[in-house]
Amino acid sequence: MNERIRAREVRVIGDEGEQIGVMPPFEALKLAREKNLDLVEISPTAQPPVCRIMDYGKFLYQNEKREREAKKKQKIITVKEVKFRINVDDHDYDTKKNHVLRFLDEGDKVKATIFFRGREMTRQSLGRQILERLIKDVENKGIVEFRPRQEGNTLHLILAPKKDAGGKEKEKAPKPVVAKPAPPPPAQGGAQTA
Repeated sequence: MNERIRAREVRVIGDEGEQIGVMPPFEALKLAREKNLDLVEISPTAQPPVCRIMDYGKFLYQNEKREREAKKKQKIITVKEVKFRINVDDHDYDTKKNHVLRFLDEGDKVKATIFFRGREMTRQSLGRQILERLIKDVENKGIVEFRPRQEGNTLHLILAPKKDAGGKEKEKAPKPVVAKPAPPPPAQGGAQTA
């Protein structure tokens, strides 16, 4: 940028995007200074290197602003964990299944884990049955990213939210418009005498 450009000649592009031509860097810098702008090298590998006359501070600010906007629109997917036991009761299972469904609706991935303690390691088939039941119960809301997998004394699977096939939002039925009766006209005058 500016005095740090070390090439003998540079191809200069003006602040409006017009081609100015090939010239020594000190002349290009003089042109930029006349407009109160900077000379910025944008393609140092070209022959000769390409430089542009621009407001470098404004350029950096706009790049930073664009990056912040992109971050705002970015969806951060988190992995929520739901833990089951092999001797889980039906009510507890339903509660945890509802948590899984809620997490999937919110767009998060879900890791369902079964932790085996002591002699429970001999009953791993019960743990697999619970996870297979969970997969079947949430198949309309989520897809299986990783099938049930055993790692040490834990068995886990990962579910991801399902993407809409058509990419269309569900259309809401318009609310019916209910016509309200018009209020009666106000009575004019007081009591009438006959």
